[in-house]
Amino acid sequence: MFILGISCFYHDSAAVLLENDNIVAAAQEERFTRIKHDDSFPANSIKFVLSKKNISISDLDAIVFYEKPFLKFERLLETYIAFAPKGFKSFCLSIPLWINQKLFQKKNIFDHLKKIDQNFFDIKKIKFSEHHLSHAASSFFTSPYEKSVILTLDGVGEWATTTCGIGDDNNIEIKKEIHFPHSLGLLYSAFTYYLGFKVNSGEYKVMGLAPYGQPKYTKLIFDNLIDLKEDGSFRLNMKYFDYATGLTMTNKYFDNLFGRKVRIAETENLDQFHMDIAASIQDVTEKVVLRIAENLKKEYKIENICLSGGVALNCVANGKILKNQIFANIWIQPASGDAGGALGAALAYLYHEKKFPRKVNSNFMKGSYLGPEFSDEEIEENLQSLKINYTKIADNSFYDLISKELEKGMAIGWFQGRMEFGPRALGNRSIIADPRSDQMQKKLNLKVKFRESFRPFAPSILRENVSEYFQLDCDSPYMLLVANIKNEIKIINKNDEAFGIDKLNQKRSTIPAVTHVDYSARIQTVHQNTNSKFYELLKTFKKNTGCPILINTSFNVRGEPIVCNPKDAINCFLGTDLDILVLNNFVAYKSNQDLKLLLDYKNKYELD
Repeated sequence: MFILGISCFYHDSAAVLLENDNIVAAAQEERFTRIKHDDSFPANSIKFVLSKKNISISDLDAIVFYEKPFLKFERLLETYIAFAPKGFKSFCLSIPLWINQKLFQKKNIFDHLKKIDQNFFDIKKIKFSEHHLSHAASSFFTSPYEKSVILTLDGVGEWATTTCGIGDDNNIEIKKEIHFPHSLGLLYSAFTYYLGFKVNSGEYKVMGLAPYGQPKYTKLIFDNLIDLKEDGSFRLNMKYFDYATGLTMTNKYFDNLFGRKVRIAETENLDQFHMDIAASIQDVTEKVVLRIAENLKKEYKIENICLSGGVALNCVANGKILKNQIFANIWIQPASGDAGGALGAALAYLYHEKKFPRKVNSNFMKGSYLGPEFSDEEIEENLQSLKINYTKIADNSFYDLISKELEKGMAIGWFQGRMEFGPRALGNRSIIADPRSDQMQKKLNLKVKFRESFRPFAPSILRENVSEYFQLDCDSPYMLLVANIKNEIKIINKNDEAFGIDKLNQKRSTIPAVTHVDYSARIQTVHQNTNSKFYELLKTFKKNTGCPILINTSFNVRGEPIVCNPKDAINCFLGTDLDILVLNNFVAYKSNQDLKLLLDYKNKYELD
C-alpha cells in the first residue's frame, strides 16, 4: 500500500511517501525551489518521493492532505463575524482568495496532481486529515512508545491551537483542545513580529536572543496578555493583538504596554530592551508548557510524552520538560512544523482509516535522513561542469584529512548521503567546524552565514560521550533538546560585568563555539547506526584531539533553504568564506579555486 502525504498553501510545503508503515522518502518543497518556507503545491517533492519507488500518482492507494479546508474556512468566517466590523479590510482581501482557490481544495489538489500524472483520474483517492491530528500522528506513530500522552502546540490549525491526546497502539484519541484565537504559538509569533523578525521564520531568533536578556516583563505579560489557569489552559487578551482579523500581529495597545513601537529590523539595532523582551516571552512559554505537561502527567499517569507542532521546535522548553523529570521519556517529531503534517496525515490514514497493525520501531524516522542523495558520478559531473578544482580522497585517509583541517580552524561544507527532513541539519547537509575555537562562532555567523552575531551554534557529539560534557544522558538525535554544559568544562569569569551582546566576548567553556551565553547548548547526539559517516568523522576528531564534538550548523546562508543538491552546495561554497567543500569523498579547497568563480552571495537571499 502506497500513501502520499502532502502539506502546502500556508508555509513549509512538503511531501511524504509511505509504503505500508515504512517511510520511503520525505522532502520540503523549499529545498527544490530555493524559496525559504515555500508554501506552493509540492510538485517537486512529490516527484522526488515517487521516484524512490519508480511509481506514479495513479499507483497510489491514497493521497492525504494535512488539514480540512472547510473547517478552516468556518473558523475564518466565524472569527470575522465575532470581531465585526473590525477586520473588514482583511476580510475583503482573504475571502475572494478562499472562494476562488482554497475552499475547493480537493479539485485544486486534483488539478495539480494531474499535471504530474496525466493518467490520474480517481479524485476519490484524495483524503483529508485534521491539522492537529496530523501533527499528533507525526509524533506518536513515529515514537518508540506503545502508549503515550501527545501534546501538540502551534499557531492554529482549523480551530485548535493546543491539543492533548492519548496514543495507544494504532489509535489516537484527542482529549482536550484550546481554540483560536487563544494560541501559545501565535503569542510567541506576536513577539517575533514585535522584535522585527519574520513570523513563521524568525521565532528561533527570539529563542536564541533570550539568554542575552532578563525576563523583566514576565509578570507584565501574565498580568495583561495571557491568563494561565492552574490546569495549564489559557486565554489571550485580544485587546493587544490584531492577528485574528487584522494585517499585523500586534497593535498600538501592545506598543503602549511595553513602551516602544515594533522594531524595524533594517533600521533599528537590537538593544537590551529587545533582549529582555525575548527573555520574557521565552520564560512565559516555558512556564505555560511546563504547567500543561505537569497536569497531563498528573491526570493520565503515563510515563511517555510525544510533542509536535511548531512550538515543539522550541528546544529550550523541551529541555525544561526533561530537566524537570515530568515524564520518564520524551519524543519530539524532528519535522514538528507544517512540513511534518504531511507525514502525520499519511500515518493517520494508515492507522486510523486502514487500521494497519502498528509495530513500535525505535528508528521509524531513520534519523530523518529521508531526502535526495547523489552518487559519486553525479557529484563529479557537477564539480566538472562548474569548473571546480577538487580531489577524491580514499576512505582510508579521508576522515583523518578532514579532522586535521578542522583542527587548523577550517570551516567546512559537509555534504553526504540523504538530505534531512525537517528544519535541522543533522550531519548530511551541514557546515562543520572545531568547537574549541573562541573565534569560530563570530566567523561562521558573520562571514559564512551572513547573519546576526548573537545566533548560537549547536554541538554534534558522539552519543557515548554526551554525559561527559552536558547535563544530559539520553538520545537527542534531532537537535531538539537544550541542556547545560557540565561544570567540569565551564570557565567562570569572576569579574564578568558584561551584559547584553557583550556577553559574546566572554569565553564560557572549553568548547566556547557551542556554549551559549547561559552555559547551554542545543545538542545533537550522533549514532553509528543512523549516520555512520558523520559518526566516523567525530570519532576520528576525538582520537586526534580528545574532543568528541563538532560545531554543526545548516549548510546555507541566512534566508536560504538548506542545500539540496551538489550545485546548491557548490554555489554556497563559492559565495561564502567556507574554506573547504566536502561532497561524499570529493574535497575542494577555496584557495585552489579560480577567483573569477567566486559569487556575491551575501545579498542573494532576503533576511529571514
